[in-house]
Amino acid sequence: MRNGRDPIWRFLLPSCVFVLLFSLYPIVESFRLSFYRLILTLPWLGQRFVGWENYRDLATDPVALNSFVTSLVFVAVTTPAEVLLGLGMALVLNESFRGRGWLRAAVLVPWAIPTVVASQMWRFIFNDRYGLFNFVLFGDATERYWAPLAEPGLALVAIMIADIWKTTSFAALIILAGLQGIPAQLYEAASIDGATAWQKFRHITLPLVKPALLLALLFRTIDALKVFDLVFVMTQGGPADTTNVLQFYGYKKIFAEGMVGYGSAIAVVVFLLSLILSLIYIRLLGARLLAKERSL
Repeated sequence: MRNGRDPIWRFLLPSCVFVLLFSLYPIVESFRLSFYRLILTLPWLGQRFVGWENYRDLATDPVALNSFVTSLVFVAVTTPAEVLLGLGMALVLNESFRGRGWLRAAVLVPWAIPTVVASQMWRFIFNDRYGLFNFVLFGDATERYWAPLAEPGLALVAIMIADIWKTTSFAALIILAGLQGIPAQLYEAASIDGATAWQKFRHITLPLVKPALLLALLFRTIDALKVFDLVFVMTQGGPADTTNVLQFYGYKKIFAEGMVGYGSAIAVVVFLLSLILSLIYIRLLGARLLAKERSL
């Protein structure tokens, strides 16, 4: 109470405790367990320190390497698609027209639906017998059907479609907030100077909305690397491990096979990969934004 700081810490303390218990502690514990050989199905072996052995095994595990590639492909396809589609949706929602409020609410419905529910819905859509996908393609023809979730070349595409449908609105919401922060006077001055719609977008909208684009890109990249619900509900990593992303592979190692140390090493790799990609995005896009601001 002497300098007015004690009441602030009293308000912050519950949040700090929550972050320490449910965010920082699991990260630190995962790092620690990744250096141990701990198998739940063999409890009499206990915890044995093995150093970097789990990481060496991970580097030579063909299933893990395939899961790593699958995760990168998933991120490389879904993240740009969601950000670009979100930018287009945000540009439309930023305009003034009748019923804009209703359209904004409708756009957010996919994001508001729980991921497990959305995953189950898309699993039914792609069902080979009674799904909407086959009905659109073949109508009522019972002798013809297509099973995307059972095709090694299409199962991952089906999950990507579900993820893009689910989270594009989240990117649009972030970008829309950035668009609404752009002063209208800039567009009015550009119109007086005879600028076209494309010139306004290129020289005003795009440079000023870059912070929001960066934020959407960061969130979607991290979430795409941690994708689990869609894979768990729709394919269980199949067929033939073609949708076995790294996060789901770590789950199977820990909870299905009881290999806690090895699964923790996978979790650490996912965490480090997310961190590295985030730093790259911040450095590249942040540097471009800074250079643009200095030139204005």
